[in-house]
Formats: sequence, structure tokens, C-alpha cells
Amino acid sequence: MSSPFIRIRGLQKHYQMGGVTVRALDGVDIDIPRQTFTVVMGPSGSGKSTLLYLLGGLDRPTGGQIEFDGQRLDEMDENQLALFRRKAVGFIFQSYNLIQSMNAAENVGFPMQFAGFSPKERAARSLDLLARVSLGDRSLHRPSELSGGQQQRVAIARSLVNEPSLILADEPTGNLDTASGAGIMQLLSDLHKSGRTVLVVSHDPRMVRFATHKIFLLDGRVVSENEYHAASLE
Repeated sequence: MSSPFIRIRGLQKHYQMGGVTVRALDGVDIDIPRQTFTVVMGPSGSGKSTLLYLLGGLDRPTGGQIEFDGQRLDEMDENQLALFRRKAVGFIFQSYNLIQSMNAAENVGFPMQFAGFSPKERAARSLDLLARVSLGDRSLHRPSELSGGQQQRVAIARSLVNEPSLILADEPTGNLDTASGAGIMQLLSDLHKSGRTVLVVSHDPRMVRFATHKIFLLDGRVVSENEYHAASLE
């Protein structure tokens, strides 16, 4: 039996706040198979965004192991983590994280500056990716000239520039209206169907419809779906 694409064992992330230890993650075990669409559900403070940041190499665990395609993230130094993020992971954030002074094509192409692409290559690839998210006619628009849903599509296009095998999305529909959110969910589902592994952190119950796998977090622990729903009714 092959090992999972992502294997997490005993994962812990603790913070000190004053004299109190906050256990954002408190001994989490998770297996994520390759080419799946995993949705991590949990209320605010459950540890779901912490999990995503650790998976993406944006933060370091207090304890435990994270294995990505046979590589131990928790044993990497900063340079190795930077290379991992650039080559393997595409990030999508709730607040889009676009550069306001750049147009859509420039925002999409920005990460390619650090990967050795020429300006001509960056421009061509940016336009291709914007077309794939149905924004080919908005390439010269700046973020302030785009709707929230369009800005998130730009962010999704940007996440794909280095052909990552893993897409990590943190509340990607959190700032969007119902219709725009549904469009972003479908776009993420299409990315999964194209062969990528997608992990979405969300408290939007509609996202579960697209999931092949579901993870429920409460107070830094993985719980069963029944336990999760029972707690939400209390």
C-alpha cells in the first residue's frame, strides 16, 4: 500500500499569550491522499488556518511530523521551505493578497519573477492563466477595478503560475457574496478534477458538496462529523 501524499502525525502548535498556553493544534493525525479535494471545517479558533499554514510551510510546528510526498517539512531549514513553497504549493487567501498598484496580469506573473522567467514568458503565462479563470478581458484592470469574485479569480490564477501539485485555500469564499462564492467553489473543484490535490479551510457548509474528504476540527483536535455537528448545536 502506497503512503499518503500528505501524512501528519502528532502535530502540535502552541502559542504563549500572556501566561496562558494556547493549543491551536493539539496532537493531530491526518492522511491526505493524492489528487483529492479535502475540506477542513471548524469554527473560529478551532485550528484550521493554523493547520493550513503549517502544511504550506508558512509556519513551524511545536511538535509532531508533516510529511509531504515523502519529504519531512518539519525537518527543513528556511531555504528548503522557501523552495518547497515556490515549487509545490499554490496559496489562496480570504483577503486575496493582491498588489494594488499592479494590474491583474502583473499580479498573476509576480511570483514568476523569483523562478527565472523572462518578462515575455511571464506575460504570456499570466494571460493564459487569466483566460483559464474567465478573466482574459480583465488583464489590465487593477484590483480596485475588479469585484471581490474577480479578485479571488486573479488570486487563483496567481496560485497556479508554478504548476503546484498542492493548492491550499484559506476561507476562499469568506469575503464573497453567495453567487461569487459558488463560482469560486466550482473553480476549485475544476482544479481538483484536473489532477491537483486541493485542501480548503472553510466554515461555509456549501464547500462540503465538492469534497472527496472531510476533516472536522474542534479546539485543535480532529473529531468525527457527528461530534462536530453535536457541538455546533450546543
